[in-house]
Amino acid sequence: MNDLSLLACQVAIPHTRDVGARAVHLADLAQKIRDATRPGIHDLIVLPELSSIEYSAEAFALVNDLAEPLDGPSFQTFSELAQELNTTIVYGFARSDRPHRPKICQAAVGPDGNLIGHYDKLHLAQFGDSAEASAFAPGDHLFVFTVNGVNVAILICYDIRFPYLAKQLAQEQVDVVLQCSAYARDLSFHSWQPFVVTRAMEYGFAWLGLNRAGDHWGGSIWCPGFADEETPELVFGTEEVLQDLILPQGFRARNDARLPIHSDRRQDYEKLPMINPSRG
Repeated sequence: MNDLSLLACQVAIPHTRDVGARAVHLADLAQKIRDATRPGIHDLIVLPELSSIEYSAEAFALVNDLAEPLDGPSFQTFSELAQELNTTIVYGFARSDRPHRPKICQAAVGPDGNLIGHYDKLHLAQFGDSAEASAFAPGDHLFVFTVNGVNVAILICYDIRFPYLAKQLAQEQVDVVLQCSAYARDLSFHSWQPFVVTRAMEYGFAWLGLNRAGDHWGGSIWCPGFADEETPELVFGTEEVLQDLILPQGFRARNDARLPIHSDRRQDYEKLPMINPSRG
């Protein structure tokens, strides 16, 4: 793999409760990205979950109007921008899937402006400040793609809490996980960042947990496969920030040399006999 240059966009999302407001927001968002980079600087630009619309019960009540097809306004905006900046962009939107309910979707568009593929959120959050299950349907596939020789996978927010999903990505030789999120500061927020570090280190991924900006959001986190006191994970504040990140070539080998858990991992845990005297 090669060095990978990312631009992680922790951006604020305004009220978007009609297609006109969404169009204004998409134009403003594209301009923010233009102002933060230049053509050819970043291999990958990443936006958070549902970055095209607000995350709220009010917006979800109107989601059938705000949902769009894969080639809809969000694709048109970021396809044009990806070509202009010669980069790959991962963005979030509500994907229409009539006659079924919409999906919470992250799509990737390449430097040629073509759609690389998309991922629909597998696990819908229905607790705390989240109320997705009544408005959206879960996805049915995983999605891995390659940027500059680096294997990249997408997860969305709540998906991080299911360890077998990360294990499956590890079996696909994924290097980077983009966990695009809309983490409100509810009961799930406190444990989100430790999950990122754990998932990154247990499977050797670089992991970007990317949230939206704002006092009720924020706290995006980047862990390039290892974290300790000397090389801690990078945690964002609540403010809007478009953060440059570099994933160096050979990061896995350097991490394994410091803490060789991946070479020391056994393959027979499920086959080991279980001795439990309490069972009689």
